[in-house]
Amino acid sequence: MTAQIPTQQSVSASEMLEKIRQQFDNAPYPRVPIEKSPKDDANLLYFHNLTTSYYLRNQQVIDLKGKVILDAGCGTGYKTLILALANPEARIVGIDFSEESVRLAEKRLQFHGVDNVEFHVLLLEDLPKLGINFDYINCDDVLYLLEDATTGLQAMKSVLTPEGIIRANLHSSLQRANFFRAQKLFKFMGLMDNNPEEMELGIVRDIMKALKDGVLIKTQTWNPRSETENEAILANHMLVGDKGFTIPEFFAILRGAGLEFISMVNWMQWDVMELFKEPDNLPAYVAMCLPDLSDQEKLHLFELIHPNQRLLDLWCGHPEQGHSFTPIVEWTDSDWQNSKAYLHPQLKTPKFREDLTACVTELRAFPISQHLPLIRASSKY
Repeated sequence: MTAQIPTQQSVSASEMLEKIRQQFDNAPYPRVPIEKSPKDDANLLYFHNLTTSYYLRNQQVIDLKGKVILDAGCGTGYKTLILALANPEARIVGIDFSEESVRLAEKRLQFHGVDNVEFHVLLLEDLPKLGINFDYINCDDVLYLLEDATTGLQAMKSVLTPEGIIRANLHSSLQRANFFRAQKLFKFMGLMDNNPEEMELGIVRDIMKALKDGVLIKTQTWNPRSETENEAILANHMLVGDKGFTIPEFFAILRGAGLEFISMVNWMQWDVMELFKEPDNLPAYVAMCLPDLSDQEKLHLFELIHPNQRLLDLWCGHPEQGHSFTPIVEWTDSDWQNSKAYLHPQLKTPKFREDLTACVTELRAFPISQHLPLIRASSKY
């Protein structure tokens, strides 16, 4: 164990970037088997289809033909594959600064016969060099590794079309507090001075195995995956450059980048009303205060009460580019009579048609949740 080790602040930005690059070259992420396909995962396809975020912002259906989508920090290409399958009429571009990750991403897309995708080994801040403007940018599990998340968002904003949308996320400092403590422990022990490899991973396992079961660092961060999978340790206990944020800090970053909040990606899981036993019978003080809270304040209230989300995952875009519309609760009879219903692209399946037709024919309620549960599938360690 070293007496003194360099703190993250004492390491230069270029040195830290190189350490992160080495980690992902040595252990490309995510370690999803190349043959695995998300084609039957309705939730994943729903959230990665541009139709979803565009409709949330504008209450209009978008034509995906000719749209250009970026997977910023594509890693080994599993999310790129999801984007390609969810948006088959769009052109998909993937970038990553890890050459080994890009090699695996190209191999993955070739295996699945997807040909509307191209990849580039590129830093996020070098995006303008591509000379491409994007209608949608997916930046998943990337920003919290950057020295400055604002700079990363500004780079994406510079290549975003006026009505374009960015999906971005940061690690939650509240939900991830135990893992950040574990990272400090292994930094203190000198196990993260260099890029963690098999020897360091083995030492971590030995330490955790030797601790009593009731010791907090073990009960709060260790699980069966960590016993056998290097990825589980590298993504949590020894993730180089990892940082956590709160909702107010994320909103400050958005303002610094000149971007406007649209919605949380898994918005159904951020409803503060769902945290109370009787939403219609709230404590008087809460009932009085809630209506006056901004979106940011409601989300922050939720994370303070129930920080159960690994990622603060949201959609954002250029300010004041959303279309104006009348909320459904304010619709008149005329609005309802002249409305037109659209089926989300991910629901245009033979099984959906069969079940819907049967319910209409038999005058039964249609259980749409059987086809789209609307619970986002997300890695959570």
